[in-house]
Amino acid sequence: MVEIFDDIRKIYSFSAPCPELEDYIEFFSESSSEETASFANNKCFTVKMFPSWTPTMWINLGTPYQLVAGNSCYTLGTSNDVLLLRDAIVERLNLPSDHIFSVKFFPGGLEAVLGIGQTKFISRIVALNEVLPAALLHQVKTAASFEQRMVLLQNFFLQQYSRQRKQDHYIHIVKDSIDLYAANRMQYNTSEVAERMFITSKTINRYFNNIVGASPKKYFSILRARVALTAYVAGKEAFSPCDHGYHDMSHFYKEVVNFTGQGLAVQR
Repeated sequence: MVEIFDDIRKIYSFSAPCPELEDYIEFFSESSSEETASFANNKCFTVKMFPSWTPTMWINLGTPYQLVAGNSCYTLGTSNDVLLLRDAIVERLNLPSDHIFSVKFFPGGLEAVLGIGQTKFISRIVALNEVLPAALLHQVKTAASFEQRMVLLQNFFLQQYSRQRKQDHYIHIVKDSIDLYAANRMQYNTSEVAERMFITSKTINRYFNNIVGASPKKYFSILRARVALTAYVAGKEAFSPCDHGYHDMSHFYKEVVNFTGQGLAVQR
């Protein structure tokens, strides 16, 4: 299975966070072993995921799986839970009994909630017990349902967030810049975003590199490619590259290759 091209989301249950955390956490999710086995036709399968620069926690509730990131391959057992930044293409090799609970943060969200900067996770797969208490992970893994797991983690995140309360100015500038870029159909370049945020291009570059770990130009190009490719897959006939800030289809195709490592012709 390939993210965006295949409807991977249908094997998951999703829940948005509470209002206090909605600026920092995109969603909680959990795959269904039954839906996964059916979707994969009871065979081993892979899930290929493209860069997003969004810190993501994976808590393993099922069988072992392998994770390929760059030139490295990791074997993760039932007790291995991980945090990854998803700053590059990663691929998960699964058995039909795959069962994963996920928490996906927005860029800068991990720092706002837990006080942990995401730049230290670039090109790394980190054991989740380095970030979350072992006792909490045990409670989450032994809870009876998706809802109970979500509540356990959300309550912990709320508690930690209330202790931070420093309202980091840099994190909010980054978030507001991303929102501005998305709200204007991804037509602005970095200088135009900076101008509308009343900061200099040098400043916005420093903020993004310190908070996200990537320049605004790089992050915006990934965000645009994700949104545009999703729209293209959903309806090729109605798709217009100009609606997503691309000059023409050739420009869009080139960016898809940069983003996914493959051309659209491979998916036809």
